[in-house]
Amino acid sequence: MPALNIPPAPQIAGTTHVHSGKVRDLYRVDEGEHAGRLLMVASDRLSAYDFVLGTTIPDKGEILTRMSLWWFEQLADLVDNHVVSTDVPAEVAGRAVICESLDMFPVECVVRGYLTGSGLVDYRRTGEVCGVPLPEGLQDGSRLALPIFTPATKAAVGDHDENVSYEHVVDTVGEAFAAELRRLTMEVYGKAHAVAADHGILLADTKLEFGRRTDQTMVLADEVLTPDSSRFWPAAEWRPGRAQPSYDKQIVRDWLTSPESGWDQSSGEPPPDLPQEVVDRTRARYVEVYELLTGERF
Repeated sequence: MPALNIPPAPQIAGTTHVHSGKVRDLYRVDEGEHAGRLLMVASDRLSAYDFVLGTTIPDKGEILTRMSLWWFEQLADLVDNHVVSTDVPAEVAGRAVICESLDMFPVECVVRGYLTGSGLVDYRRTGEVCGVPLPEGLQDGSRLALPIFTPATKAAVGDHDENVSYEHVVDTVGEAFAAELRRLTMEVYGKAHAVAADHGILLADTKLEFGRRTDQTMVLADEVLTPDSSRFWPAAEWRPGRAQPSYDKQIVRDWLTSPESGWDQSSGEPPPDLPQEVVDRTRARYVEVYELLTGERF
């Protein structure tokens, strides 16, 4: 597992740092009306190829937080979410939420409406994705006849998530919870796909995380339907048979794997810092999809 080089989380008065991932820092609230809750802070960090890059993307954490809050509102009729309050300490205002402490399911709930990424790799090797057989002749970017539930294991920070079958989820969480996870995931994708399409955007796939309360109520948690957890494509530019233009960090991935970066992905060495032009283009892409979807100016 590569060294991620996640910087130390800043101290926040009245809280205790619990965990840091590639992008988010998690704290337990120790004081005040939200004592016992969690403070989830989205940083401007960017990860690629299992590394946290030394270069940050300005405003990324705020964009992710605002997008998630907007989507939680759109999905409120389908599933509860973990957000308790946006009244957070001043130093993280705009990019943090107070949320419930849940028993998280150890499953990445992925749904694909289009074939690309690791799903395409699996399809080309086996003709299936997560045990779901697909027709012959599909290409990069092909739309699937129906969206498919393609779960993955939650890997340790720095490791790859591993695509697994629905039966694996049943074995992990039990039949009743597995069925509910699949149902909610498919319903969220169906609504989000329709909303995005109304704004000229294709939601190719997305990854959701769920937890449960002590009364076993299922709750949508973490982030939802952001460029970090979803593939958003401009509908007008969709052309199967090639890599699609996307509203995410693909600009960064492309630069890192180009001769210009001078980085050898197989070397085990961390990637170089990003040039300002790549930072600016990436930030602009995140802002663009936020504004297109929500209709709000950032």
